[in-house]
Parts: sequence; C-alpha cells; structure tokens
Amino acid sequence: MAMAPKPAGANVRVATMCEVRRVRDDVVVAARRVLVVDDQAAFHDAVREVLEVAGFEVIGSAFDAAGALAEFRRLRPDVVLLDIQLPDSDGFEVAAVLAAESSAPKVLLTSARDAATYGDRVAGAPAVGFVTKRDLSGRALVRLLG
Repeated sequence: MAMAPKPAGANVRVATMCEVRRVRDDVVVAARRVLVVDDQAAFHDAVREVLEVAGFEVIGSAFDAAGALAEFRRLRPDVVLLDIQLPDSDGFEVAAVLAAESSAPKVLLTSARDAATYGDRVAGAPAVGFVTKRDLSGRALVRLLG
C-alpha cells in the first residue's frame, strides 16, 4: 500500500496499529471504541464491517459535524474516524473542537481524496493520522493509532 508523502515537520501520520497481539498470522487490535463520521450511509456499513473484523468496536455513527459532536459527547469513543468533507462543516473544524474536549479522542481523518489535496491542513490538524477511504483497513488504523 503506497503511503502519501509526508510534509516536513508534519505531526500527522499518513497511513497506508495501538496495542497489537498476534492471532495466528494475522495482526489484530485490542478492541477500541470507534465513532464513524461520514455523510455516506454506504461508507458507514462498509467501514463497520472492516473495523469489526479487525477487532474494533464501532459504537456509533454520525453523518455531519453537529451529529459528530453530539455523538462524541454521548458515547465518549476512544477513536473518531472523521471524514474531512461533511455537509455542515469540515473535518478539520470538528477535529479542532474534539481536541479541546477534556477526554479528547484520537482522531483519524479520512477522505476519498489524497492528503495532498488538502495541503498543509492535514499536517496541521489535531489528528493522529490520515488515510484515504480506498486504503482504509483495520490494519491501517492500528498502524496510525500507534
């Protein structure tokens, strides 16, 4: 899986894994509670299946920025998988609000577009990483979560 180039001094890792344990030859992650934020219902269904197979627990979903913040405050997930393009705001703004929370989650940004599309905004975002939707997998999330 090709990794997007990382801008110099970037504080966000771009993916292509958290505490890892081996089960047979597959690498899986200890359960992490995830909130999925994306405006596409089909994406929610697909990513839930991918993440649950990898050992993540998808505890909720939201379709816009307002819903993301409400669901975060209600559910208190460990991780928020956050689409950058939302109908009522953008993922960068939501990530900034989440970072200011007392129990801030780890935020992973995602988009159908490559990180380079967003220039320095990805590198400056209060997120632990970025992964394109086409490269999204449980393994990629575990790598980004460290």
